[in-house]
Amino acid sequence: MHPAYSIIFFTVASGTGYGILCALGLPTAMGLPTAIALWHGPAFAAALLLSLALVSAGLVSSAFHLGRPERALQAFTQWRTSWLSREAWFAALTYVPAIGLGIGWWHGDSDGWRWWGVLLTAGAIATVYSTAMIYRSLAAVPRWSNHWVPVNYLLLAAANGTVWLAFISALFGHAAATPAIAVTANLALAFAAAAKWRYWRAVRGLPVESTIGSATGLDRLGSEARVRALDPPHTEPNWLQREMGYQVARRHAERLRTLVWMLAFLVPSGLCVVGWFGDAPGRAAVTIALGLAAVSASAGILVERWLFFAEAEHKMTLYYGNPRV
Repeated sequence: MHPAYSIIFFTVASGTGYGILCALGLPTAMGLPTAIALWHGPAFAAALLLSLALVSAGLVSSAFHLGRPERALQAFTQWRTSWLSREAWFAALTYVPAIGLGIGWWHGDSDGWRWWGVLLTAGAIATVYSTAMIYRSLAAVPRWSNHWVPVNYLLLAAANGTVWLAFISALFGHAAATPAIAVTANLALAFAAAAKWRYWRAVRGLPVESTIGSATGLDRLGSEARVRALDPPHTEPNWLQREMGYQVARRHAERLRTLVWMLAFLVPSGLCVVGWFGDAPGRAAVTIALGLAAVSASAGILVERWLFFAEAEHKMTLYYGNPRV
């Protein structure tokens, strides 16, 4: 499918934002020392503001993908049947505990605001899951109709968000909290890498579900090899071919996967190791290393998300020359 840059930016920006919110909300709800250390300083507010900015920018970007952006509010009306509508509701409702937790930080009472952390974590997870299920529910796109899709969205959001939180913690000099967050980021990156590997392995081994013969029903009359399109449906490319028939060369896809492994997982993991030692290597060195890790992880996930859309094949392409999907 044609990779829409507005949707790529939306899924990466909002995923990172919700990952940061989850990395703030869950430790706060559990009363972990890491959260308490961040709570008493500007790092908590900075991370909260950055996450809300990313989430808001992503949501605005997604509206531009609509044919009629002024009708975006109608997305809230179909929550019973549409994952897009559920995503909209969860995204809107998650602002409430995020603001509540911000008020709690302003008052400096971490113990009295733990329930906001629970609600914030639940809202962030539900929103990212709903985003992933928009694609997971499309049976006409075999590469998306895969149970690893929501797992990948959730783990990539958690990994990228935690890396960014580690950078913010180092930037504001929280030597007590940075090592724990950096270790958590390494673990999240490892789980995300494993899930991404499993997804790519699963889609490579997908069985052929449809051919032009099965799509037209003509395979019942004889061998599938005899069923082919004599002429294209149109004399020139149309919207369906441009949007649904986008193809990326296999050799380019392999190179981009290697780039994803490097940028999204290996480089950030190596740089996050520096954060394990707190300020021992020097505060500036730790901050720079974790900042580069955050930028590298985000860049890698941008490439990963571009591939996610570019490699998807819709079954309607069978009518436009694609032999099998």
